[in-house]
Amino acid sequence: MPPARWNRLLLPSCLAFALAATATRAADADAVEGPAAAVPAAYTVKVEAPAALKDAIEREVGIVRWQTFTGMTDDLLDRLAREAVDETRNLVAAEGWFSPKIDVTIDRTTSPPTVTLSVVPGEPTRIASVKIDVTGPAKTDVPAGTDAIARIEREWGLPVGATFTQARWSTAKEAAVAALTAIPYAGAKIAHSEAYIDPERRAADLSVEIASGPAYRFGRIAVTGLARYPESLVRNFNTIEPGTPYDERELLNFVRRLNASGYFASAQAALDTDTQAADATVKVAVIEAPPKRLEGGLGYSTDVEFRGNVSYRDVNLDGRGLQMLIEGRLETKIQSASARFTQPPNDAHWIGAYSAGAERTDIEGLITRTLTVGTRWHTVEERNERALSATYYLDEQQPSGEEWQRSHAVYAEVERYWRRTDSLIAPTTGWMASLQGGGGIPGVSTRGFGRVIGRFASWHPLTPKDDLEFRAQAGAVLAESSDGIPSALLFRTGGDTTVRGYAFESLGVQSGDTVLPGRYYAVFNAEATHWIREAWGIAAFVDAGNATDTLSDTHLALGYGLGLRVRSPLGPFRVDLAYGQDVHKVRLHLSVGLTF
Repeated sequence: MPPARWNRLLLPSCLAFALAATATRAADADAVEGPAAAVPAAYTVKVEAPAALKDAIEREVGIVRWQTFTGMTDDLLDRLAREAVDETRNLVAAEGWFSPKIDVTIDRTTSPPTVTLSVVPGEPTRIASVKIDVTGPAKTDVPAGTDAIARIEREWGLPVGATFTQARWSTAKEAAVAALTAIPYAGAKIAHSEAYIDPERRAADLSVEIASGPAYRFGRIAVTGLARYPESLVRNFNTIEPGTPYDERELLNFVRRLNASGYFASAQAALDTDTQAADATVKVAVIEAPPKRLEGGLGYSTDVEFRGNVSYRDVNLDGRGLQMLIEGRLETKIQSASARFTQPPNDAHWIGAYSAGAERTDIEGLITRTLTVGTRWHTVEERNERALSATYYLDEQQPSGEEWQRSHAVYAEVERYWRRTDSLIAPTTGWMASLQGGGGIPGVSTRGFGRVIGRFASWHPLTPKDDLEFRAQAGAVLAESSDGIPSALLFRTGGDTTVRGYAFESLGVQSGDTVLPGRYYAVFNAEATHWIREAWGIAAFVDAGNATDTLSDTHLALGYGLGLRVRSPLGPFRVDLAYGQDVHKVRLHLSVGLTF
């Protein structure tokens, strides 16, 4: 090997060894002598480069990092300066500049010497061509494979004309493979990739070959980490039928249910691509959560004002996964206590709950006292959720200055939900709808009646930073009058999550100084949000709604305003300032999360 080649290989290694050895001696001296004053700089470095590169240069280039090296000599400094050129060239190339002008000078007339590292990156390298080739069964699999390939080509992260960087190149390849691994081709991988850089043309020609591998289908579930609960508890949260083509979204839904169940502190699941593709094993690993938990808190809400709550939960009351929740809430306008017992899902993927509660409210001149005892059963599948419930209501209400009025009802209800969004907690695209229908059973209720509620919401992204949200909901109690119907089954509206600009449940049937609940209600919301940063943005909104006892008296109260939006793990956090047109007042509203 030529001597020059040996020098290029040995000099950096020898220099690194010398620096490390001296640094070790300095560290040993400090250990013996104890803490010392800050080590003076052997030289100072001035980096002249665009802001997009300067931080990386100061963090990665050796001549910057060794300024306080106590064993520095002129020879070592010269070697660091020579190496800085290649180090900087490699670093700048990773950011898309392959023809930079780099200059390192040392001014030894200053004390300490001054090193100037100057970088003129020149024109960035841009993508001239892109070739993406997917091989294997996915190429002819219609529509799953062909749709994924079309999406890879459509959403490729480095299109023609974009600036090439090593980070974007890696991210684009990862996203392309992920588009296949999210569907039946869970074993897809990069077979070959090349980024051909022409520094003279400042152009990059990209080529990627992705081998799809075989199409996978869900097989058996293998669970690890269980001590208290049987495997059937985990399996019954899963709604994926064996033999179904693999879909990452289905697996994520399964994991989300496990994590939200209360039984586990952590749950993870992955398809085992080393097993037979036609019957691939799903590996589920769980960490069980402590079964008992006592919680309490204090807070403030613009709807119910000051609030305090305490709850006790035991998710394994009987040793077989029966959950118990006892909760008490003390708020300015609402006070309540309840107990609920929830069974783990059965083999048909239904969860049953039994509850009893007492609640007192004092809102807009109406005092209510309600006792409830009931049961509700619902499916674990949220996107097409079904629910059945039966509840006994014993209700008393006292309008301001009037006598107490008592009613009771055995109320049975059927519910159906459709959720077609990218996220159930914080959706950005898609829609949700629900329909509830039920009635008070004659003979065991003060009076027989029917009740129906419909709701709809949709999310529409306009640009990466702008989106629209629409909501509509309406309900009706089918009876000749509201007399004899428990207040909890009638309607009032207004407040943080319905019609902003109005107090909580202040929209209803006006009777003197009291707002009574009515047999009908409707609420409509429209909101536009501009995201200034990834996590927060500003919104403009218009709300309209009301509750009434007769359709001929329908009047929609209007509210509108501006708000702040912050993305959080619990869903969107909202701070709204709204003007209620009917009351000519501005109100502050705070809310978090999505209830649908």
